[in-house]
Amino acid sequence: MPNPPPPEKLREEITEFLRSKYGPDVAVTELDLGAPHEGTATTPPSTLDQIDFKLKPAELEAYLNQYVLHQDEAVEVLATKICTHFHRRKWELDHPDEPLSVGRVKSNILMIGPTGVGKTYLVKLIADKIGVPFVKGDATKFSETGYVGGDVDDLVRSLVREAKGEIGLAEYGIIYVDEIDKIASSGSSWGPDVSRSGVQRALLKLMEDTDVDLRTPHDLASQMEAVIETQRTGKADRKKVSTKNMLFIVSGAFGGLAEIIRRRLAKGTMGFQREVEIPRDDEDVIRRVTTPDLLEYGFESEFVGRLPVVAQLQDLSEGALFDVLTNPYSAVVQGKKQDFAAYGIELSFDDNALREIAHRAHQAGIGARGLTSVMEKALIRFEKLLPSSGIRSLHVSRELILEPEAAISEMLIRDAVQQFQRKFLEKSSLLLEFPAESVDWVRNRLGDDPPKIMERLAKMFGNYEYGMKLAGTQNLRITPELLEAPDTTLDKMIKKAYEEREEK
Repeated sequence: MPNPPPPEKLREEITEFLRSKYGPDVAVTELDLGAPHEGTATTPPSTLDQIDFKLKPAELEAYLNQYVLHQDEAVEVLATKICTHFHRRKWELDHPDEPLSVGRVKSNILMIGPTGVGKTYLVKLIADKIGVPFVKGDATKFSETGYVGGDVDDLVRSLVREAKGEIGLAEYGIIYVDEIDKIASSGSSWGPDVSRSGVQRALLKLMEDTDVDLRTPHDLASQMEAVIETQRTGKADRKKVSTKNMLFIVSGAFGGLAEIIRRRLAKGTMGFQREVEIPRDDEDVIRRVTTPDLLEYGFESEFVGRLPVVAQLQDLSEGALFDVLTNPYSAVVQGKKQDFAAYGIELSFDDNALREIAHRAHQAGIGARGLTSVMEKALIRFEKLLPSSGIRSLHVSRELILEPEAAISEMLIRDAVQQFQRKFLEKSSLLLEFPAESVDWVRNRLGDDPPKIMERLAKMFGNYEYGMKLAGTQNLRITPELLEAPDTTLDKMIKKAYEEREEK
């Protein structure tokens, strides 16, 4: 049997094969065989200094309350159980000889709440604070086999990428799966029931304790790397990552769940006396969710059993949305201020403007997520046009939100006049004053295109530098009457100045 070729020769032959099959544009990446690659642990699993295992539940809750408002119940549950999860893992690392409890169940969390209330934001805040990698996926994007959509194991592979290839760190990461209600085997319009149940079983395997192969059969680059490494080392090392210590958080809006709970509660109220008062509000009803309710909704018992912690997030009222905007840590407001600051423009808001934004977002019915959409729609013209102007501050009022086109037009016209004044002053050391009524004249007579306004003003006052010096005038108030006949007015000024000198 002939000896296998060296890695360089193997790479060359693979390249020739791929080009013959797919054309000359195929390129094969040069692999640094000595460098760490995806799936190579550069940190031992027990060395997890960047994870804040010392954080206590009350401390994490206080941190989250700075950023997330009106979700006290959910914040308390998440802060407590996630801290307990990581402290439990820390205890197990520090006590390797202690036997693990029988039927060890992690504090995986089910979050129930309407869209746009900050579920993803909340989990991301926690992961960043603790210092663990975090990935998010939508349940509807996965299939049981991975042939349609994606393979749930891709979540684990993504976690390793987020950990920059450090398996030891990835094994303590957080995987968040949204729209989990869409894979219930009833009450959903997505796919056949058997497929939804299959995705549940696939996720269940991850949530329990399994090893995920980081090299997938359909990943050509990974397979090439494996072949080349085999030639270099003489063995094929299958890189795997364990899900034993990963924390899984799933969430969904769970439309229709409240009705299932009401039916169950109603069964216990029949007779001469009502034993249980059934709340009218859906959120109050969902607080009474039990495992049988989730099973009736369409989840398998084993799947529900791996989600022992339930956290409910509330819909946000218009007042709550306003509180989110006025919070000094508001990602919506602070993010928009940074957008404008990138152009050297200082952005500020008054409360009435923020109330109008909150009102519009609440009307849209998509929660806090709507705040960003409303903000972007209201300020997009300002963000586009102000960077090209001389304007370096923008105060957002309710009037500006209500009439953005009129506001931006007014600002740009005033700025064009001011830029013309500055250039005239810099060139001639002479000051032209434009009162409000003259700016109105410019708007009505010269249009709303700032460059054209400046060009036309420059022509109208082309002789004024010389003329004002002849007239002995250092500053001049530009009235609407002057704007109607600038050359005639200048001639009169010069003539009057000469007459006055002759009289003296």
